[in-house]
Amino acid sequence: MTRTLHVPIAERSYDVVIGDNLDLLALMQPLHLGSDWILLYDQVFETLADGQILHRIQQQLNNPRIFAIPSGETSKSLSNYSALAEEILQTRITRDTVVIALGGGIVGDLAGFLAASLLRGLRFVQLPTTLLAQVDSSVGGKVGINAKAGKNLVGAFHQPALVAADLSLLNSLPKREFSAGMAEVLKAALLADADFWCWLEDHADPINSRKRDTLEEMIARAVQIKADTVLADETERTGRRALLNLGHTFAHALEAATGYDARKLIHGEAVALGLVMAARLSKGINIDDTARIINLLQKVGLPTTTELELCPQALYELMLYDKKADHSGLKMVLLEHIGCAKVQPAPAPEDILAAITPSLKYRTLLFT
Repeated sequence: MTRTLHVPIAERSYDVVIGDNLDLLALMQPLHLGSDWILLYDQVFETLADGQILHRIQQQLNNPRIFAIPSGETSKSLSNYSALAEEILQTRITRDTVVIALGGGIVGDLAGFLAASLLRGLRFVQLPTTLLAQVDSSVGGKVGINAKAGKNLVGAFHQPALVAADLSLLNSLPKREFSAGMAEVLKAALLADADFWCWLEDHADPINSRKRDTLEEMIARAVQIKADTVLADETERTGRRALLNLGHTFAHALEAATGYDARKLIHGEAVALGLVMAARLSKGINIDDTARIINLLQKVGLPTTTELELCPQALYELMLYDKKADHSGLKMVLLEHIGCAKVQPAPAPEDILAAITPSLKYRTLLFT
């Protein structure tokens, strides 16, 4: 059984297919994508399940040209993008070549930006293999890489031709990675759907045990929120799409402060911390609602405090590089109440620091 959600963005419309052991070739055939494929995959699949997942995809695609991407945020660097672009161009791609991304958000972002920029635009397909990628980064067409100044500051809007979210791939996902994906699910409910938030509170146990029907419902509801938000503001001109960055202004600063070191912090964990900080900063969220947010984050295995040695002032300074900043200053996504968020001018620096500090156990100054 599969569930299909349609994302109707004019001539860039596509489907998100959710199911078990999806037949990629069968899903792509109606799209008339040809047979010239570039497969970029997370290097972990060479050893994960004895390489069976990678082998299965290669067989389905009749042995495409393949390129391994080392795991970790450092793969989204300008230097790695440049090297990969040169390597792929050496294979003599054409405008009919299709780029396929097998992996989490890092692979999807990098592969999507390569597809957006090579030959001024190639079609691409997302095969998200992590919960975070299935509910968030694979949908919406934001692709990009990191710069020294910050995360995802070099990129494009480039919608996929298809997103195939295979639930069977979540069975072997490490607990830490699964929990990290839950941060984006909780974010979606917080910004747009109070009923979904209550559903998540009621289903925390089956979610943690990865009950198949529960995961399908959860992923479909999170994807629908993402798709609806993108449809209202595809290229982030009205401020509606910026709502998807709830918690992310804090999260990106946390990631930058830790050098994008996954041993210290991964994206979903940073988002979880960011959601707590955003809740503290939001005037519409009272102490009881903040406690609900913290409680559910903890129930699904996410951190709400960190023992990393970080300085609140240094984090605030990193936040000033956020993509939502404009000539008038920093903008932030804050909660009106659970299920509703708005983009607002940033509160006073001292209020932001007060929201950051309680989540930091140690506050040693790392930056001078």
